[in-house]
Amino acid sequence: MAQMSGKNLNPTVHKLKDSSVTAPISSTRTTFASFLNPVGSNTTNNSTPSPILTLEEKVSNVGDNSANSANSNNGRDRVTKQEIFDIIRRINDPEHPLTLEQLNVVQMDLINVDDAKSRVEIQFTPTIPHCSMATLIGLSITTKLIRSLPIRFKINVSITPGTHNQENEVNKQLNDKERVAAALENKHLLQVVDQCIAHTDGETVEG
Repeated sequence: MAQMSGKNLNPTVHKLKDSSVTAPISSTRTTFASFLNPVGSNTTNNSTPSPILTLEEKVSNVGDNSANSANSNNGRDRVTKQEIFDIIRRINDPEHPLTLEQLNVVQMDLINVDDAKSRVEIQFTPTIPHCSMATLIGLSITTKLIRSLPIRFKINVSITPGTHNQENEVNKQLNDKERVAAALENKHLLQVVDQCIAHTDGETVEG
């Protein structure tokens, strides 16, 4: 009866795999965060006024500029699967006091990075086939990557095939720039997403 509500009240907690913690992607890189500031913010870090754009325009600009950024930055640092995994592994589950890694929602094997083409593809696995939080989880992963990765990357987040009853509908929502932008314009939803990705950067490895 509990599962019919779309909530998994007794999720399986998986033992965390040993994984070397890498240093977060350098803050000196140009990232999506410069285009996707918190709602209501229209200034840069140096307090220089910038044009007021809707989130739809900001997300669109990110996609349009990714190819030019890739061609003009031959000296860029290479982004790896391990870095991507370290970015998303500590994201908090919306329903449980556990991380997506602990619930086996995200896995290293389900990440594909093509650094040369500036593409990142991630599949995630909901804990139950009718999970009502699948879209929110996918949006949290997308938002975390948008705020962490260099601007050149195109991000594709989708449900692992065959693991959710509405995977096609959820995937369509997650990879529609207009829908993502509209979702992030909703202050309540953005607050929930921020809670899921709060305190998920981990520790910086020195040396």
